[in-house]
Amino acid sequence: MTAVEQAPNGARASRDTPVGLRIAIICAMMGTFMQVLDSTIANVALPYMQGTLQASRDQITWVLTSYIVAAAVMTAPVGWLSARIGRKPYFLISMTGFTVTSAMCGAAQSLDQMIFFRMLQGLFGAALSPLSQSVVLDRFPAEKRGMIMSIWGMVVMVGPIMGPTLGGWLTDNYSWRWVFYVNVPVGILAVLGMLIFLSEDETVEAKTFDWTGFTFFAIAIAALQFMLDRGTSKDWFSSGEIITEAVLSGTGAYLFIVHYFTSDQIFLPRGLLKDVNFVSALVLTFFVGVLMLATTALLPPFLQDLGGYTVLDTGLMLAPRGVGTMLTMMLMGRVVMKVDARLPMAVGCVLLTWSMWQMSLWTPSVTQMTLASTTFVQGVGMGLIFIPANVMAFATLPSELRTDAAAIINLVRNMGMALGVSITSSALAASMQTVHASLAAHVTPFNRALSVNGPALFYNPQLPLGRTIMEMIVNQQALAISYADTFYLMLFLSLPAFLVLLVIPKPEPTVGTVKIEPLE
Repeated sequence: MTAVEQAPNGARASRDTPVGLRIAIICAMMGTFMQVLDSTIANVALPYMQGTLQASRDQITWVLTSYIVAAAVMTAPVGWLSARIGRKPYFLISMTGFTVTSAMCGAAQSLDQMIFFRMLQGLFGAALSPLSQSVVLDRFPAEKRGMIMSIWGMVVMVGPIMGPTLGGWLTDNYSWRWVFYVNVPVGILAVLGMLIFLSEDETVEAKTFDWTGFTFFAIAIAALQFMLDRGTSKDWFSSGEIITEAVLSGTGAYLFIVHYFTSDQIFLPRGLLKDVNFVSALVLTFFVGVLMLATTALLPPFLQDLGGYTVLDTGLMLAPRGVGTMLTMMLMGRVVMKVDARLPMAVGCVLLTWSMWQMSLWTPSVTQMTLASTTFVQGVGMGLIFIPANVMAFATLPSELRTDAAAIINLVRNMGMALGVSITSSALAASMQTVHASLAAHVTPFNRALSVNGPALFYNPQLPLGRTIMEMIVNQQALAISYADTFYLMLFLSLPAFLVLLVIPKPEPTVGTVKIEPLE
C-alpha cells in the first residue's frame, strides 16, 4: 500500500495567516534558542560567579548540570502535559516561567539560591524545544520539512555554541548576571508574539500518564548525575553518599526497565523504539550532545587558565564552531532530502573524531589559527550529523507520535549534555591528581637540575620561593596534560557513533511527496 504525507490540517491552516504563521514560528524558535543557549551561556562566567557566590571549582559546575538535569527529567511528560493543558497554553506557561526564573537566576545572592533557580529554569524550559519542534513539523508539509528543520536545527545547535561568545561579551562589558537577564526582553517578546499569532491546535484527548515509570526514570537520572558531579570531591566509592546514589540510580534504572516491558501504561510509547530510524537518530543525538556541551564546558577554562585569554577573547575564539555549524546546516537544509542521509552523517562522524584527536594534541601555546580551524571543522561535523539525524528520526513516524518523539529526542540530547559535562569534569579532576603526583615526585632536593647554577636560586624546593614557583609550574603542566588526556577520552567517546551508521537502513525510495511502502 502507499502512504501519502499529508499537508497541515486544513482547519488549522485556515486560521494561520502567512504573516501570522511566520511570526508564530519565529517566536516558538526564540523560546528554543533561549532554552538551549542557557545550557552554555554561563560557562565563561563561571569563574566570576564562583567568587560572587563563594563556591569552589567543583561546586560552581552545578550551575550547569542542575539546569540540564532538571530539563532532561521534565522533558518526559511534555507530550502528556501538552495534550492535557493544550499546546498553546502549555507553551505560554513554559515561556513565561522560563523568563521569570531567568530573572531570578540573575538576582541570586548565594549558591543555594542559584542552583534552586536554575533547576526551576530547567523545569520550565524543558518543554520549549519539543513544543517548538512539533509546532514546526505540524505546520509544514513533508517536502518543506528538510528546509524548516535545518533552520530549527541551526537554532538548537548554534544556541549552545554561541553561548560562550555572548556570555563572554556580557560578562566583560556588564556583569555575569546579564547572562541571565538577557533572556527577559526576548522572553517577553516571544510570549506576546505567541499569545497573538499562534493558533491553538485541535483538542487531543490526553492519555493517562505513567507516573510510576516516570518516577523510576527521574530517580535513576538524578541519582546518576549527583554521583558523577560529587564523586571526585567525595573520593568516589569510599563515600557513603556516592554508594547511596549509585544504588538509587541502579535500582531506579532496573525498576524502570522492568516496568517498561511489563506494564500496559508507559510514558514512553513502545512504537517509538520499534522504529530503527528513530532509535538510530536517538543514539547519534546522544553522542553529539555529549561532545557538544563537554567541549564547550572545557574550552573556556582551558583558554583562560592556560592560554591567558580574557573572557571576551575566549568567547570569540569559540565562535568559529558556531559558524561551521550554521553554514553546514544551511547547506544540509537544501540537500538532505535529496541524498542518502548516511553519507553526510558518516562524514560528520569522521570530522568530529578528527577534531577530538587534534584537540588532544593542544598545548597552552596552541595558535589562534589552529584553535579556529579545529573548532570550525568540529562545527561542520556536528551540522552534518544533526540535520540528517532529525529528518531521519521523523521520516517513518506517524503524526500522533511526533510530540512524544520530539520530547524524547530533546531528553536524550539533554542527558548526553549533562553526562558529558560530568564525565569530562570528573576525568579532568582525576587526571589532574594523578599527573600532579607524578610530576611532583621529581621535585626533590636530589634532582640536580633544580640544585645547580640559576635553577638553584629560583626552583630549589628547599627554599620558600622555590617551592612556590615549582608548585605553580607543576600545577600548570599537570593541568595542560590533564586537558589533553580529557580531549583524548572524548575522541573515544565519539567512536560509537560509527557503529550506529552500520545499522541504519537504506532510505526508502520516494516519488514527490509520496512515500512508497512495501505491500502488506
